[in-house]
Amino acid sequence: MSALRRKFHVTLKPMMKTISRSLLQSLLAASLLFGATLSTQAQKSPRPLKALLITGGCCHAYASQKGILKEGLEARANVIVTQVHTDDSTANPPLAIYGDPDYAKGYDVVIHDECAAKMADAETVKGVLAPHRNGIPGVNLHCAMHSYRTGDHKVASNPGTSNSLWFDYLGIQSSGHGPKEPIAIEITKKKHQITKTLSNWATVNEELYNNVQIFPTANALAKGFQHQKERKKAGQTVPAQDAEAVVVWTNEYHDTRVFSTTIGHYDETVADDRYLDLVTRGLLWTCKRLNENYLK
Repeated sequence: MSALRRKFHVTLKPMMKTISRSLLQSLLAASLLFGATLSTQAQKSPRPLKALLITGGCCHAYASQKGILKEGLEARANVIVTQVHTDDSTANPPLAIYGDPDYAKGYDVVIHDECAAKMADAETVKGVLAPHRNGIPGVNLHCAMHSYRTGDHKVASNPGTSNSLWFDYLGIQSSGHGPKEPIAIEITKKKHQITKTLSNWATVNEELYNNVQIFPTANALAKGFQHQKERKKAGQTVPAQDAEAVVVWTNEYHDTRVFSTTIGHYDETVADDRYLDLVTRGLLWTCKRLNENYLK
């Protein structure tokens, strides 16, 4: 090797070491930065909740309301809504979940928006309740409160009995509703996580569900007030009155969180931003995910 080549080799070797060290440090810094970015993105975009929405049965426009609910919830929260629906409009619709106690496997929450007022078979109802007894939260809307009544729903049932299967889960027993008139909704627990950002509001014509009894496990969040005009019912005159009832509440069912509202008869109410905000917050609360990572 010539003297010139030896001099160049001696000079280049430490330079290459310095360059390699700098390059390694740069790559390490970039890797750490990339990892931190991914971690931040993961924190900001956690796995979406999986919600199962059950609709169908008597007396309501479920064909349109199921779409309103899915679109409204997914626009407000990091949640994917899957639907189980039947177009059957009887009071005992043949829902696909019947007979399968594992129907909610893989879901984080079940939204009951069905109207199955004449489904009174206790074993079928136990199957509907099975996921909730095993820890999957529940959200119940409007006519879900008048479904799965295995006893005399007009008489206060004894908690823990076969007549109270569904009422134990809901936390409130209801037997009927008044006329279709506007309801003034008053938030009664303003510091609760669900309602603390919400305000009092008035609905269009709606049905005010009564409260036969409120169970000790229930926590009332809002009341509804409705002026009911004199009317005919079953051939009898019902005098005018001012009625009130709990319309939004939570319940603890076998250490599982449950949220319910009796509001939601007409499409106009279901599509109301205030209603969708309420249901969204209730759903996230049941899953213990009512935070900025899941609210959009």
